[in-house]
Amino acid sequence: MLRWARAWRLPHGGFCPPGSGFSKVPVAPSSSGSREGTQPRPLPLSYKLLDGEAALPAVVFLHGLLGSKTNFNSIAKALAQQTGRRVLTVDARNHGDSPHSPDVSYEAMSQDLQGLLPQLGLVPCVLVGHSMGGKTAMLLALQRPELVERLIAIDISPVETTSSSNFEAYVAAMRAIDIPDEVPRSRARKLADEQLSSVVQDVAVRQFLLTNLVEVDGRFTWRVNLDALAQHLDQILAFPQQQESYPGPTLFLLGGNSQFVHPSHHPEIMRLFPRAQMQTVPNAGHWVHADCPQDFMAAVRGFLV
Repeated sequence: MLRWARAWRLPHGGFCPPGSGFSKVPVAPSSSGSREGTQPRPLPLSYKLLDGEAALPAVVFLHGLLGSKTNFNSIAKALAQQTGRRVLTVDARNHGDSPHSPDVSYEAMSQDLQGLLPQLGLVPCVLVGHSMGGKTAMLLALQRPELVERLIAIDISPVETTSSSNFEAYVAAMRAIDIPDEVPRSRARKLADEQLSSVVQDVAVRQFLLTNLVEVDGRFTWRVNLDALAQHLDQILAFPQQQESYPGPTLFLLGGNSQFVHPSHHPEIMRLFPRAQMQTVPNAGHWVHADCPQDFMAAVRGFLV
């Protein structure tokens, strides 16, 4: 039967094929969870770095909840070619090929990047974050503005994500999947798709979730850490209270068909990001980069100039 082992990932929002090689994901010890008064311990994140001109600030893409660095594969390659910049895509903790941890807080995810980006010589950089990745990017910019040359938040704001989110239902549906051992991958994907369909009606979303179905020792499982995400989803939908603002240029890039960023969020956006610009991509939903990649690229390139 399918066992959703504690250490695997799952994506949500770009329609990229899964990686050709599946390797077991390391699980961080529970001591990596942050305690009050202590900084979370950074985890060694999985990443892909495309080379470019060292004199230009690198562009760093952070995926959303249930996503992975592969969500930005095509866009990262195109942006590196068109701008000559270094481009980094990163798997967040508990996602993709990065280690798993019971600590899913934005403080922990920010600390992970505070460890990685200077190590790679990529600061200050342009941070581009979608959804959960956008909140991580915003918190990092607020905590360590010297590391962030400019910031793009994709269809997310620095407030609690409320009624727009279906992630709780997605996680529950994934945990309920039941696939016999030793079935072919094509059959396993079909079974998983059928079982998800009662909850996840959108075919594109199901296909996105299914890119994270992986085979390990003859069993199919998810690479996302469903245990931790299900237990702490409220933390991911929230945003840590912040007092200091980020002084750098900031773009909030919104999907015209999405309800994730409401006009009532604008005062808090402007309080924390006083140089914020708002731009809407018509006909795009929450996954702006997947729905309208050309418009998304044009907006990013325009903001880099």
